[in-house]
Amino acid sequence: MSNAAIAMNDDVPVTHTGLGWKFIHWGLGLFVTGFITGFIPIAHYMHGALAGDVGPVFLKNMTLWWGCPAILAELTLKTGGLGMAVIGLCYLAASRQGSATEISKHERIAPALCSYGLIAELVAAGAGYAIFNYFWPNFFFEPVQAGKNTWLALQGISIAIFVIGLFYAVAGVRRASVQTR
Repeated sequence: MSNAAIAMNDDVPVTHTGLGWKFIHWGLGLFVTGFITGFIPIAHYMHGALAGDVGPVFLKNMTLWWGCPAILAELTLKTGGLGMAVIGLCYLAASRQGSATEISKHERIAPALCSYGLIAELVAAGAGYAIFNYFWPNFFFEPVQAGKNTWLALQGISIAIFVIGLFYAVAGVRRASVQTR
């Protein structure tokens, strides 16, 4: 059984090395997914430049950051994936220093929470945008506050799941690093 499979099984002890590699594996994959997602705003801006007039309502309602619906997902995937990779490296460093702390139940689920939170953010941003645009046509570019609030709340819940996993992982890294000092 691989370390990744062991990390999800509560009966089998998990090593810092196995947990570290799980964070690195998922983190780098999601980081690359963030770069791929980054091409969506580029295509969006190119389409807007070619289309011409964006209209006065759009200009009053938008800031540069909100210029494309994929920006939040892109930045969340990039920073979250990179953060997961760094946490994985911290676990590997603790393992090399001989940390013998037991890995808690919360630490075991931290990689899954982080990964699923970031994946849910991508799905909420993409599929959520398409679904909410059906109920509130052009909600993102017009002042349809109910659509924007609902869409952003869904993304916020996804990011909160990631942050909970991040807190569990950081607490575990801190416990492991205190022992090795």
